[in-house]
Amino acid sequence: MIAVLKRGTTIEQREHLIRWLKNMNLDVHVSSGKEITVLGLVGDTSRLDTELLTSLEIVESVKRVSEPFKQANRKFHPADTVVKIGDIKIGGGNFAMIAGPCSVESQDQITQIALDVKAGGADILRGGAFKPRTSPYAFQGLKDEGIRMLTEAKKVSGMPIITEIMNVRSLELFEDVDIIQVGARNMQNFDLLQELGKTQKPILLKRGLANTLQELLMSAEYIMSEGNENIILCERGIRTYETYTRNTLDLSAVPVLHNLTHLPVIVDPSHATGKASLVPSMALAAAACGADGIMVEVHNDPTCALCDGAQSITPDQFATLNKKVQTVREAIK
Repeated sequence: MIAVLKRGTTIEQREHLIRWLKNMNLDVHVSSGKEITVLGLVGDTSRLDTELLTSLEIVESVKRVSEPFKQANRKFHPADTVVKIGDIKIGGGNFAMIAGPCSVESQDQITQIALDVKAGGADILRGGAFKPRTSPYAFQGLKDEGIRMLTEAKKVSGMPIITEIMNVRSLELFEDVDIIQVGARNMQNFDLLQELGKTQKPILLKRGLANTLQELLMSAEYIMSEGNENIILCERGIRTYETYTRNTLDLSAVPVLHNLTHLPVIVDPSHATGKASLVPSMALAAAACGADGIMVEVHNDPTCALCDGAQSITPDQFATLNKKVQTVREAIK
């Protein structure tokens, strides 16, 4: 349920109403915009007298929210959420380029790529330390050593870093990681999501291989229900009957999600297509449809990459792509 307050409501009046609502064991989330203030009410609202609430002098209107996701709902929070990572902002008109290799392979490799993608215009360095693989015999990542190498590259390049977490047990290793990524296979690992909700670190939540947008938002709700609202959603392609590409990139998810939620939405064209030749065009399309950022895999020698070399572009290709993305963004303003 949401309650829209009238323009001119004082802070004292608002706080008095919030105290009254909390006494009914409701969680109250305040969203203050330039024009209106919205109170999002989460909990058992069946005992709340909506007619009484509507009749209050400071209340403009009261509406029930039918969607199961509440805190992630734009009705609760009309203004865009802006996730901040140091000086970098994602959402609310702010755009970020995230680039780096699928896997951290060595210190020299990740450091050199970090310097290369920064020179090419990247804002955030990505790199996998823990790698969820379909085959148990495939390269599984360097794990804690990979995170150490990634943090060293962060020191050298000055860029914030993002890497994927696999389970709750390794959470303490992510203390120096700026953004924790939840991969497609873990999108509905609810125990993990709840633990991440107890942190205040930005979380990049990827859509599952065959999950609906509502399921994605419900996973975000798990994180938000524990107090962490620093969430970035990521469309990375879904599984369909098409086999030419690795997945099918659902770019319609970007405007749909922007309509449903206040959380920022980025696109990963590398995992979506699985082919380096398709990454630039899909990245440009993502920028054109209003994504808040793009995450691409970049490797200095894709043919020798230990993981996903076929979908990785080179640093020079990334620099060219970044310029084109910025041109597209200027064109759609």
